[in-house]
Amino acid sequence: MVNQMMIWQQMLTGWVRGRVEKVTDSGASLVEYALLLALIAVVAIGALTFLGNTVSGTLNNVSNVINNHP
Repeated sequence: MVNQMMIWQQMLTGWVRGRVEKVTDSGASLVEYALLLALIAVVAIGALTFLGNTVSGTLNNVSNVINNHP
């Protein structure tokens, strides 16, 4: 019984190794790049929406200081 289990284990191990070694994914696919780009766009839009008025006010203050400097 133990010998049969060892034989099955060796056969299964060999089969799994053969399957794993045949995988040839060598880089990101177009879908992965599209998802990454979409995530970056969502984060950028969220940041601009959240900080838009603050950044605008700060830039207006800096502009006023520069224009009013003698």
